[in-house]
Amino acid sequence: MAFEIAHVNVGRMAAPADDPQMKEFIDNLEPLFALSEAAPGFVWRQTDDDPGFEWDAGDSAGTTVNISVWASMEELENFTYSGRHREFVRRRREWFQHMTEAAYALWWVPAGHRPTTAEAEERVRHLRAHGPAPYAFTFKQSFPPGTHRPEPSPAEHSAAPTARPGRLHAGPG
Repeated sequence: MAFEIAHVNVGRMAAPADDPQMKEFIDNLEPLFALSEAAPGFVWRQTDDDPGFEWDAGDSAGTTVNISVWASMEELENFTYSGRHREFVRRRREWFQHMTEAAYALWWVPAGHRPTTAEAEERVRHLRAHGPAPYAFTFKQSFPPGTHRPEPSPAEHSAAPTARPGRLHAGPG
């Protein structure tokens, strides 16, 4: 079976989208999305046109969720930490609240699978509760494709805190 790498990035904006503090970030969203879509290895990203997409980039609570799929871990990592995107990663604290919990997660998906927001939220919650595992991991501690299960093991589930209903909380407060 062929696999692709799924990535979700979660953030809580430091100010409403129309606040001058957010202007440079908001003005560069579309150019950054275009850059990612032209990058080697890019496969797909969830947009607000996709069914079930729940990205709320405009309110003061501003939880943002960006989900994408890439052909390989190397190509995703190259895009994330190079060029213009790297500049924005380095400056993220200008636009997003500091998070003490995992702000992103990676996991392998069968080629052609497109993750939902709910699936991505579950992966981040799992990573926050258990740390890196084949079910959800990070760039620093990754696992090869084919080592994951579609669902975490019963032991992993029983150790997980009770999930709160509703949207994934991106940070304190």
